Amino acid sequence: MEKLVVLGAGESGTGAAILGKTKGYEVFVSDAGTIKEPYRAMLDQNGIAWEDGHHSEERVLAADLVVKSPGIPNNAPLVAQLVEKGTPVISEIEFASRYTSAKMICITGSNGKTTTTSLVFDMLRRAGLNVGLAGNIGNSLALQVAREDHEYYVIELSSFQLDNMYDFKADIAILLNITPDHLDRYDFCFQNYVDAKFRIARNQTADDAFIYWAEDPVISREMEKLKLGATLYPFGFELPSPLPVGVDELALRGKHNQLNSMAATLAARVVGIRNEVIRESLTTFGGVEHRLQYVATVRGVRFINDSKATNVNSCWYALESMNTPTVLILGGKDKGNDYSEIDELVREKCHTLVFMGLHNEKLREHFADFGLNIIDTDNLHDAVQGAYEAAHEGDTVLLSPCCASFDLFRSYEDRGEQFMEAVRKL
Repeated sequence: MEKLVVLGAGESGTGAAILGKTKGYEVFVSDAGTIKEPYRAMLDQNGIAWEDGHHSEERVLAADLVVKSPGIPNNAPLVAQLVEKGTPVISEIEFASRYTSAKMICITGSNGKTTTTSLVFDMLRRAGLNVGLAGNIGNSLALQVAREDHEYYVIELSSFQLDNMYDFKADIAILLNITPDHLDRYDFCFQNYVDAKFRIARNQTADDAFIYWAEDPVISREMEKLKLGATLYPFGFELPSPLPVGVDELALRGKHNQLNSMAATLAARVVGIRNEVIRESLTTFGGVEHRLQYVATVRGVRFINDSKATNVNSCWYALESMNTPTVLILGGKDKGNDYSEIDELVREKCHTLVFMGLHNEKLREHFADFGLNIIDTDNLHDAVQGAYEAAHEGDTVLLSPCCASFDLFRSYEDRGEQFMEAVRKL
């Protein structure tokens, strides 16, 4: 019996372990942190051995195959030992794909992944197709492959997940955009991050579709260098629009959402979905939580939760969509950010910046000479209170942090939920 070791017991790891068990592997799960109770229960219910708080090195190194959580970097010492030993180390997505013949529609990009993934899923579901939602949103792909039988999967993929995918092939791949993000994970080399994103086109043939934003400068540059095997479907503002409705009819507002809608429309058409179904989805889709999500209006001040803006480019899109004077709350775990990308919009739209993080030094230094009102805090409550007091009637308070959430919060969802709760208490 082959030995499968799963490193990390979150959503993806637990799903991979259960799939491995159903396929006859001897499965062992090891997590250096604390496994959350729901996942412990799932492992116990399926008779899967696990440990947390440490890695039993000898047992891990005895594996025939290792499925690694995307949060564990490839240069982690234990992973490096496995690679040196010749043990295959793959992602949950790669592992799950070995046990399904379903069509894979995969979406990546620095920004817009969740919205586009959700929109594509909505279109397929409205069309009556048997479809699952997986990757960074939805349930683990591996768990769905183990317990369900979908004909299509719509999968949101991060660069971390793409790093350990080798034989996997997307039937439809969508690359929305590429801007600097997670550079701390990629040796502060932007090209390494770019290469990771383009792995979504790996193994594609002419029977597959590669949908991409043709006006993205990084994607355009790479497309000139690469010879992709897939059939190409470019989209952009300067190209004929694939949208079956006018821009004013789209439920999702903002230029970035026009692009997301174009990408989703092309994917739906490749699948063969009728225009009337696409049109219905585009005009009624409600968006996703924590992405430009309206929270409340308090004494004439609107509050918007954009906690999902974990990089600078995502914040740029949020600011670009603001049409009132803005108080911007930003800060968190810096990932090698270059804040100059939002300089022009900050000067144009914002009168107050509220820093919210344990280490705001880089923010203070960058924005010191902008002549704006700056409020420096190290917690969410003070940030919301300070933003509210600085705002005037008719203003918008925008939480669009530019940064990861892990200095003060468990996740961007946790940050967004706490922000909304703090607003409701004003």
